[in-house]
Amino acid sequence: MQPFDTVSGSAAPFLASNIDTDVIMPKQFLKGIDRKGLDRGLFFDLRFLESGAPNPDFILNQPAWRDAAFLVTGPNFGCGSSREHAVWGLKQMGIRALIGTSFAGIFYDNCQRNGVLAIEIGEAQLKQIAGVISHAQTAKICVNLPDQIIELADGTVIPFEIDQLRKQSLLLGLDAIGATLQRAEQIQTFEARHLAQNPWL
Repeated sequence: MQPFDTVSGSAAPFLASNIDTDVIMPKQFLKGIDRKGLDRGLFFDLRFLESGAPNPDFILNQPAWRDAAFLVTGPNFGCGSSREHAVWGLKQMGIRALIGTSFAGIFYDNCQRNGVLAIEIGEAQLKQIAGVISHAQTAKICVNLPDQIIELADGTVIPFEIDQLRKQSLLLGLDAIGATLQRAEQIQTFEARHLAQNPWL
């Protein structure tokens, strides 16, 4: 999993409330047996017109935000079904972090497990960020995970909180298996002792 340390890039404002996982990754893109091509499905019904042409009104199709590394979201982003494909699609599109006031619980956990940083901040802070990044010339921000700050193009610095276990996993690029394997020696010691005490197992 790609580690997250300090990342700079443009941040796209996508502030609608209750964007569910079917909007993020429509069901027709769940048929594959691997993760390939999910960037094509991301926000498909919003990104493309019925003709198949890109929708010029959608934020990720506009020049300043086309290669966005961050998405600034409305409340309850990622609600609905628990499909992990939504996070895979975001990651394949180059989205490294999401910034919002709240995320659906399972979606938030899926972000963590797949190396996408989900930052929860207050409504006033979100409005402040959205006001700056909504202009193409000030759309770039820097997210510094070690120091837990977001730096805006106008010089504003916004701190954020994150669970320390989540933070360390992201900094080291560890998914749940990787985090478990860091304790491999302890696990092996326990197994050996347990089997010695219970030889009938």
